[in-house]
Amino acid sequence: MRGIAIREELTGQWQNRGIKESKEYEILTAEISRATFDLTPSEYKRLKGLKRENLRDHMNDLELIFSMLGEASTKEITVNKNANGLDENKQAAYEGGTVAGNARKELERKSGKKVVSQENYLKTTQNKKLLEKKRN
Repeated sequence: MRGIAIREELTGQWQNRGIKESKEYEILTAEISRATFDLTPSEYKRLKGLKRENLRDHMNDLELIFSMLGEASTKEITVNKNANGLDENKQAAYEGGTVAGNARKELERKSGKKVVSQENYLKTTQNKKLLEKKRN
């Protein structure tokens, strides 16, 4: 729920700052994702084997947390730098995504495990539920 609220706050800021077309939202979203995960949303969906499904629904907890951090950081930078128009918002999106990307890389370094995963959270969760039913 908080992830949705954070995304809505960010897109609200973009709308107030001259971002109107869906292509512009896609560009800015891709900038955050690339800086956070080294993947655009379309590349990320391919990695997880998704077609039309919502990428967030198939992310694990850490993937969601870093997505939220990238978007929340972007919103803060956008507001504090008073970004307007596509170019300034694109720079803020890159900077916000970089905050999350640096945190992700630090966690990966300390944990020895990659955050970005081919694992599909919904499919994994559904499979676990099916196994539980079979055991019972």
